[in-house]
Amino acid sequence: MRHKTLKGYLAPYWPTAIISPIFMFGEVICDLILVSLMGKIVNDGVLAGNQDVIIQNGILMLLVAALGGFMGISCAWTASVAAQGFGNDLRVDIFKRIMYLSEQQTDKFTTGSLVTRLTNDVTVLQDMVNMILRMFVRAPIFFLGGIIFTLRLNVRFGYVVLAALPVLAVSVVVMLKLVNPMFSKVQTKLDRVNAIVQENVSGARVVKAYTREEHEIGRFDTANCDYRDTSFRVLKIMAYLMPLMSLVMYAATIAIYYIGANLVNEAAMVAADVTLASFKAGDVMVAASYITRILSSIMMVSMMFQQIARGKASADRVRAVLVAAPVIAGGTYTGESGDESSDANAQTGAVGGTVELRGVSFRYPGASGDYVLHDINLKVNPGEIVAIIGATGSGKSTLVSLLPRFYDPDEGEVLIDGVNVREYDLDALRHKFGFVLQKAELFSGSIADNIRWGNDDATDEEVAAAAETAQAAEFITGFSEGYNTYVTEKGTSLSGGQKQRVSIARAIVRRPEILIFDDSTSALDLTTEAKLQRALRENLRGSTIIMIAQRIASVKNADKIAVIEHGQITAFAPHDELMKTSAAYRDIYNSQIKNTDGGMAS
Repeated sequence: MRHKTLKGYLAPYWPTAIISPIFMFGEVICDLILVSLMGKIVNDGVLAGNQDVIIQNGILMLLVAALGGFMGISCAWTASVAAQGFGNDLRVDIFKRIMYLSEQQTDKFTTGSLVTRLTNDVTVLQDMVNMILRMFVRAPIFFLGGIIFTLRLNVRFGYVVLAALPVLAVSVVVMLKLVNPMFSKVQTKLDRVNAIVQENVSGARVVKAYTREEHEIGRFDTANCDYRDTSFRVLKIMAYLMPLMSLVMYAATIAIYYIGANLVNEAAMVAADVTLASFKAGDVMVAASYITRILSSIMMVSMMFQQIARGKASADRVRAVLVAAPVIAGGTYTGESGDESSDANAQTGAVGGTVELRGVSFRYPGASGDYVLHDINLKVNPGEIVAIIGATGSGKSTLVSLLPRFYDPDEGEVLIDGVNVREYDLDALRHKFGFVLQKAELFSGSIADNIRWGNDDATDEEVAAAAETAQAAEFITGFSEGYNTYVTEKGTSLSGGQKQRVSIARAIVRRPEILIFDDSTSALDLTTEAKLQRALRENLRGSTIIMIAQRIASVKNADKIAVIEHGQITAFAPHDELMKTSAAYRDIYNSQIKNTDGGMAS
């Protein structure tokens, strides 16, 4: 997926982005005219005692001020429209990109960092666009217009500008050079804060169960203080700039009044000099106002550069997500007639639900050491119920993660219906699966919404049928609102077994060709699990079911059982055969199943 440049996100809003500076230009011109009119009121009205001049120019000032106010409001509105639209579109595209990132890329960025980039970093860029559209014209026009109007009063005032500008320019450059590298550090520290919040919100029950609240509060406090201290260092450097600029501004204002006073005195003494004779006290006030605006424009520029510097740090972080091409890229095969692979599939006689692994070896990206899976060869025929059993860490979950291409193997091939999964369009591939994870993930909304999440087009009857098969209907109908019962975030309003059954119903309503249970019945009692397996055989005939479990009772009735030891399949056969041929399987069986006399089964 090709990404737009950050500038490209502003392109759809170019009309308002262009109009906004025009309105700002009008507001600045009105402001400069107001200063000139104020000087005229003082010179020709107050000093001359002419009230008509005061009234006439006062009314004109009000009209110009109203026009300037309209221009300012219009500028703020158009700039906000462009900035908010820019931020919205950018945030949507980042979220889309995150949704399509592979699991290893999500792990690399970390959840906390992705949250920061999606929220805080985009807000920084949005604020930068807003400021640029408003200040980009305001500061230069104030600067140039102020200088022109000031020099028109008297060239000597230009000396004050020449003396003040180098001081301000050096201050701005030094400040930016110091704070620019620190903005990235601030955002990184915020990543850490968000990561800890995310971990503790999602793992709140574990924290409470182990009474680790104080420990986690301390961990958060450490990260938050680190973020605070880094931000404080940036703000402390920037804090020196404003007083320095204010000091220069007041010094310049005093210099203007000093020069102005000399000009007024000289005008009174040398009446023959028309230029000096026309210089009055009101002109000094006007010159001071213009100087203030000139130096204020420099302060605006410093603020704009500061925002741009911070925006650049955020832009680099946002761009890193936008340019991150998914490691798992889909092919073109959709399974429809006309696809080359579809023709090859027809020739091999493969039908929907065939799963095959040929010489598959895999280790997690960035991990060192031995493969998690090594030289796996496995074939599951359509409609079979196959179980996978093995010790913790033997690679069971990793194996089924390769089927819908959450990861790709380092060696070998994974084939679905006779076609290498790398050739599949990802949507087409994953639509073949119903996947029930070890940890049941539910979303805020009704129970019906959570089940229908597996198939948006499912009718109420299909939702109810899926719940019946998943052995969830009984507890759902026991709620006062039934299928409309609201499920809180992460499903915390339901028990572990209830969440698992809703997750199973969500997979069943999809009517998948291949249904995977990744140890997802662990919270069910054996009676409920037995009912579930019977219902699956009756209602999902034709679907291939792959079941990972720790309990022999959960897998013994499967058509075939794969035994994994240290990342390798050491046996693959029905229960009765494994009891004769697989020592590892017998060990698991003997450790779990007791004879009626209390002894261990042989």
